[in-house]
Amino acid sequence: MIRHSAAQLVARARRELADATLPNRFVDLLESGELPRERLVWLAAEESLIVRSDRRSFALLAARFSEPPAGELFLGLAQGEGRALELLGDFVAALGESEKNLSTYEPKPFAQAYPAYLAQRAAFGTASEVALAMLANLEEWGAYCARTAHALRAQHGFSEKDVAFFTFFTQTPPGFEELAMDVIEFGLESGDDPEGTVRAARLLHAYEIAFWDALAADLP
Repeated sequence: MIRHSAAQLVARARRELADATLPNRFVDLLESGELPRERLVWLAAEESLIVRSDRRSFALLAARFSEPPAGELFLGLAQGEGRALELLGDFVAALGESEKNLSTYEPKPFAQAYPAYLAQRAAFGTASEVALAMLANLEEWGAYCARTAHALRAQHGFSEKDVAFFTFFTQTPPGFEELAMDVIEFGLESGDDPEGTVRAARLLHAYEIAFWDALAADLP
């Protein structure tokens, strides 16, 4: 029987995700100044739904896996989503929208595949699956958020406060990687399937790509 370490699985997942990464048309158009402003409202509305869903998913994981290290990891992630939701309000206000206005927005199905899959794993998956999926995808997500924040300031005149939601995700929380590694290692030692763990990272990555593609759908 081949034993896998957390470091080996994380390195493998990151390689596979890097190979599967495609150009992000939404962010490319935003940086060039060619993105219709309506799509920024789409972004805010979709993120409002996603962050609320993810906060519940992490809270559920914290309840399912309440003992350390998993309980600490997922509780911290749930609290982070709560803070992100507060910051998103500044972006919504800068767009001239309100939460009431966004409540009438019809979400794009493929933009919501990411939180739907996370909710599925929160209910039925293992702690190591979610820990690896979040860790392996964090760098790419943070890079897209950094590019988005910069483009919103440079091309659309938003302030630092307006884009704080995006800059919030550009920095990895202190100790997050070490804690996630501990969760993955604990899961592997407890018999979690390493192939299933890496598969969760691949799927979450594919659904993140689907999110960005949905926001850029039908644009020339």
